Amino acid sequence: MTRNVQVSELDRRAVEDQQVEIVERKGIGHPDSICDGIAESVSRALSQLYLDRVGKVLHYNTDETQLAAGRAAPAYGGGEVIEPIYILIVGRATKSYERDGETIELPVDSTALAAAREYLQEQIPELEYGTDVVVDIQLGEGSGDLQDVFGEEEVQVPMANDTSYGVGHAPLTETETIVHEIERGINGEYAAENPEVGPDVKVMGKREGDSIDVTVAVAMVDKYIESLEAYKAAVKEVQAYAESVAREHTDREVSVEVNTADDYDAGSVYLTVTGTSAEQGDDGSVGRGNRANGLITPNRPMSMEATSGKNPVNHIGKIYNLLSTVTAEDVVAEVDGIRDLQLRLLSQIGRPIDQPHVADAQVVTADGVDVADIEDEVSEIVDENLANVTEITREAIEGDISTF
Repeated sequence: MTRNVQVSELDRRAVEDQQVEIVERKGIGHPDSICDGIAESVSRALSQLYLDRVGKVLHYNTDETQLAAGRAAPAYGGGEVIEPIYILIVGRATKSYERDGETIELPVDSTALAAAREYLQEQIPELEYGTDVVVDIQLGEGSGDLQDVFGEEEVQVPMANDTSYGVGHAPLTETETIVHEIERGINGEYAAENPEVGPDVKVMGKREGDSIDVTVAVAMVDKYIESLEAYKAAVKEVQAYAESVAREHTDREVSVEVNTADDYDAGSVYLTVTGTSAEQGDDGSVGRGNRANGLITPNRPMSMEATSGKNPVNHIGKIYNLLSTVTAEDVVAEVDGIRDLQLRLLSQIGRPIDQPHVADAQVVTADGVDVADIEDEVSEIVDENLANVTEITREAIEGDISTF
């Protein structure tokens, strides 16, 4: 079957040329990202459980994980959590499997809880599992019709579980790159040397013309900060680091501000016990944060689907968001003359996932390049990636691709 791949001119200016651009990233310790991270960790653990026990991934989804904020009393030198954060893992999962007349019981709930614990201990080390945070689980059985779509028979290419779509774009603009790299840097090399910085880092970028303003919110961990003066110094150091990261990616004018809600005169600062705002009033939910490429980009089309926690075998809300992002990056890397590309992949329920209802690639080309000049190259790459769509499943199960 010939795939329905469409390539056309994008009827707007490249985002890099637009007058105003807004970009956001919620870091790994943000309440929404905590839910994304737990949901995806549970997803990978369940996939591996099914592969180990029955040789294939069974029907499940864990993309409804919720977080209810706790209450804390931070203080210089160390405070305490008053009421724990509550996390509820919600979804559907296959808990038993019939093979050769034998029923195989699968430890779904315990596997999910273990995955959540390991994720929290690794990503938010100041959060003490069982006291600062309580994790609960409610995984029901999947509906019969969706299990039928998922299929019990071994097939080369799964059938789409839904009529839905995914969206990807490339290349990243300077502002998108700056926002992404500031958060990853603060939560990476910077935090490794500065334990006072908690993982709840939110970065908002705004570009007006050639002026980029970056606002960073960083939850400081109280036990590593002895006074208001130490806090002020920590904020200034984060600001300097963020500015250095930004300047690696642009020659435009850059301004960075950190923890702008602080009121030093009133003694109100972004101080936490655990390094996340989830300890004090900020709730979270899967899919309310970063899209599949790790950013929130209102200048571009986005899917409302939550990518994290969905089944990686046939759930379009996961597969097509990841595939469209990877494919857009591949096209831009391999085809000259593209300044801006957005790719939309639309599925039809019950149709093989390598045969989308439409794959719609829209491009803004460089001066002197017509869409007709590159149409065949773009179509070929999109077609090839669709033919290898199950590679996305493998990467998701093995944790080789990020969903948020």
